[in-house]
Amino acid sequence: MSTVLGIGLIIIGLAIVFAILYKKSVIDKKISELNSLEDEITKSKLKAEEIIKDAERSATARGKEIELKAKENAYVIKEEAEKEIKNAKNDLIQKELRLTKKEETLDNKIEKLEIKRQELEKTTEELEVRREEIEAIRTQQETELERISGLSKNEAKEILIAKLRDDLTHETAIAIREFEGKLEDEKDRISRRILSTAIGKASADYVADATVSVVNLPNDEMKGRIIGREGRNIRAIEALTGVDIIIDDTPEAVVLSSFDGVKREIARLAIEKLITDGRIHPGKIEEVVNKAKKDIEKEIVDAGEEALIELGIPAMHPEIIKTLGRLKFRTSYGQNVLTHSIEVAKLAANLAAEIGADTELAKRAGLLHDVGKVLDSDIEASHAIIGGEFLKKFGEKPEVLNAVMAHHNEVEFETVEAIIVQAADAVSASRPGARRETLTAYLKRLESLEEIANSFQGVESSFAIQAGRELRIIVNPEAMTDDEATKMARDVAKKIEDSMQYPGQIKVTIVRETRAIEFAK
Repeated sequence: MSTVLGIGLIIIGLAIVFAILYKKSVIDKKISELNSLEDEITKSKLKAEEIIKDAERSATARGKEIELKAKENAYVIKEEAEKEIKNAKNDLIQKELRLTKKEETLDNKIEKLEIKRQELEKTTEELEVRREEIEAIRTQQETELERISGLSKNEAKEILIAKLRDDLTHETAIAIREFEGKLEDEKDRISRRILSTAIGKASADYVADATVSVVNLPNDEMKGRIIGREGRNIRAIEALTGVDIIIDDTPEAVVLSSFDGVKREIARLAIEKLITDGRIHPGKIEEVVNKAKKDIEKEIVDAGEEALIELGIPAMHPEIIKTLGRLKFRTSYGQNVLTHSIEVAKLAANLAAEIGADTELAKRAGLLHDVGKVLDSDIEASHAIIGGEFLKKFGEKPEVLNAVMAHHNEVEFETVEAIIVQAADAVSASRPGARRETLTAYLKRLESLEEIANSFQGVESSFAIQAGRELRIIVNPEAMTDDEATKMARDVAKKIEDSMQYPGQIKVTIVRETRAIEFAK
């Protein structure tokens, strides 16, 4: 037991000895490392001191170099400044020399001017003496003239002034006549240019129509079905549409007659639908006619809106648009009234643009000017007045109302646009090809024109030309003077206006020709 304990103590002692020896070796190693680190620090300090010394030496050298360059730059700047100062001094010297020369020149001029002034004063004195001499001579001559003529100075002056006034009056009259002639030529030229430009910009097609419409049938048997048993079908159609149906020997066709284009179109559309459907009896007729009326009402509104879109006019009251669309089914002398109204609007806008008037106002009034033609009114007045009263109800501007009501001279013109609308209406209605007449009415109008012309004394012959729009009259030059020919032209035109009805206007031309004939033998 004790032996084991002794061995354990020995082992413990040995372990302690070994541990002490190990610690000592570790401490010695650390000490050696510290010594080597101190050596490195010392070396670093020495190296740093050397670097600092080198930097100081380099900085000293660099500073000297900079100082040297600065001195060189200062020297250069100084030389340039001295050079500029020298140049400036030279410029001042040159300017002083030039000023000196100018002063000498001015002094010379002043001396010359003084000499001329003295000469002028002397000349003025001489002229004054001469003027007095001339005045004395003139007075002496006037006295002598008064003695010779037996007239005083004032009397002679009045005679001269009167003669001069007469001469000036004659020359003024000649100048005025020449000016008036040139003015008339220029006015005609400008008017022709404006009208030709406006007409060229506004070209419209016309739908020539009459008071009848023709409905084509698939066969002649359909005529009997349209008539119906004891005529009940045809009576129902006529009663519902207000149109006369003419069934004659014309093969595969019936004729619809009515002065109301809307009613005639409703009847035509209804009969075509009945023919297509095949069922024709009073009940079906009423149904189809009512549907045709709705279709036509829609077509009327569409026609009015299309006219506004075509002309670029802002929206109007629905009732005005509807009434405007009804013009599509109205004709005047074969001219479709809606197409005519659109053309008048275009012509009015172009004419207004040419002379600087309100184009939008002229266009709107031109489109609406004939709206009264499709209105039923209790007022006993023309379509212009009826149309103006109708438009007034729906808030149209007073300028538009005046243009509509004045386009047939029934009220006074208040704006230049109203006059333009009247001119555009006349151009659209009267230009060749715009309107149609029946052959009988056309020939009758030509005969009436020539009869009116031949009824005047001194007429040798007369000719209705230009499709009846001009009456040319040849008169006897020995029986009539130029003044009488002018008066006859006015009288013939007045008689035509009082006794005839015609579209547009008729030009009356009197031809008085004097011929001098001689034969050389």
